[in-house]
Amino acid sequence: MTLAQLKSFVLVARLGSVKAAAAELEVTEPAVSVAVTALRRELGDELFVRSGRGIALTPGGRRLAALAGEILGLAEQARRSVPDAVGQQRRIEVAATNLVAEHIGPLVDAFTERTPGIDIALDTVPGSAFAELLEHRRADITLGPHPGLERAATIASVPFLRCRRLIVAAPGHPLAGQRDILPAALGRERWLVGPPDIDPTVGVGLFFERSQLAPDDIGSYTSHAAAIAAAGAGDGILLTLSHSVLAELRRRTLVALDVRGTPVTELWQASTLGLDRALPAALSLQRFATTPEATQAMSAGRVGTTSARARPSVHVTLWRSVAAEIDA
Repeated sequence: MTLAQLKSFVLVARLGSVKAAAAELEVTEPAVSVAVTALRRELGDELFVRSGRGIALTPGGRRLAALAGEILGLAEQARRSVPDAVGQQRRIEVAATNLVAEHIGPLVDAFTERTPGIDIALDTVPGSAFAELLEHRRADITLGPHPGLERAATIASVPFLRCRRLIVAAPGHPLAGQRDILPAALGRERWLVGPPDIDPTVGVGLFFERSQLAPDDIGSYTSHAAAIAAAGAGDGILLTLSHSVLAELRRRTLVALDVRGTPVTELWQASTLGLDRALPAALSLQRFATTPEATQAMSAGRVGTTSARARPSVHVTLWRSVAAEIDA
């Protein structure tokens, strides 16, 4: 049994076909089939069978998929831990929701400036994927919602940002100036959102879920900064971080709508594997996120600023740190 065979099988199990696994690995389909066949022969189990247009894992296949993911994660951790131990370039795989990714540029830059030799790779994913990414070591740290209390035994999370969200619109909007607006009344409005995937674990997706809203008219933009600009132009209403529109509210190019239950408070977490399983560099980033230095770095940011340290680059804005509230 080899790591290459396990990787082929894990991709077949995750993607649902030999063809998709081969494309992901950039090898031929026969190469993937040979790897899986070798595992079947060694383990005495079919591992998966065809089911409709996809596959269905056997009980043994499900068990192997879980264990193989852990083995491959450990192998990757070992590969990256050796350079870490001898002071070479270290790489941190960061996963964040779209909204968070657009706002962590100052934090990334401040951390990499004070920690030479760090290479940060940023991937945007739904918050619901955090736990699996951490447990299979496809991410070293996640930034955003809590991965889930049911994973508390294996994942260590610390709060690092307490965000206040409010609903804003242009001053001429029909709802501007109205009092105690019921969330249910907003279902007929045009909502403006950032990147098109609405994540039910954070931001506007979480607000829709809690308010039982399913708006028909949603305008999607390439960034939350673009959605803010559209709201100022009178294109609709927007749920946003209060500090990200502070200047607009002062100039009254945007106004806060008096919606019952708002402002909404949302706690964001920095999460890593627990039980001494996390990479030291990821733990360093987790600790740094809660420090006054990180708070100061984020307070100096503005909408539209990008980080030069993370790939891909991300936008940033302003917010309040949990650590700052505790110190206060």
